[in-house]
Formats: sequence, C-alpha cells, structure tokens
Amino acid sequence: MEFKIDENLPVEVADLLRQVGYDAATVLEQHLEGWSDSDIASMCQEEGRVLITLDLDFADIRAYPPAQFPGLIVLRLHKQDKFYVLEAIERLIPLLSSEPLERLLWIVEEMRLRIRG
Repeated sequence: MEFKIDENLPVEVADLLRQVGYDAATVLEQHLEGWSDSDIASMCQEEGRVLITLDLDFADIRAYPPAQFPGLIVLRLHKQDKFYVLEAIERLIPLLSSEPLERLLWIVEEMRLRIRG
C-alpha cells in the first residue's frame, strides 16, 4: 500500500509508515505544497496513493467520491499538535492491515474509525 502525506501533517507520519514497511511520500518531498485539494486528489489517483490528511474537505463524498480513489484517510482530531497526530497514526497503523481501505474513506477520530464507501 502506498500513501501520500498531506502538507498539513508532520513529515514524521511518513517515517512511521515507512518503519512498518509502507511506501509513503509527503507533499513536501514532492514539492507539491500549495497545490489545490483537487490537484492533490488527482495526483493521488495518478500515483495510486492513499491520501492521509487533516483537511476535512476530503471527507465530503460528493466532492471526493471514495470509489474514485485508492483510499482516503481524514484525521478528525480535537488536537492537531505534532505529538497528538503521531500518536493517532501509531494507533491507526495496525488497522491498515486488518481493515479494507481501497476505494473507501476512513474518518479517524480519537476513539473510533468511521468507514464510508
């Protein structure tokens, strides 16, 4: 599974995913910072990467139908500081191998995961 880490997340999210064997590229590494949401979404489609983001716009299934993407993960956290986000990703990693993600939207909250098709 391949991931794209949005610019609103710490680059260390990619490091955590790489440590457990996933391919992860950041928007910053690819010099895509400042690109529009729709351009980032298109790039994820072209590259076959699951987008991980804090941007709640990607949770709008009318604008970003999950069936058109390799997968979308939107973090909906009460706190968005680096430590808290990395902690949420650490909790999320085991689910990546046990729950379906392809063509789905995951909305990750502190105490639950919502999956939409």
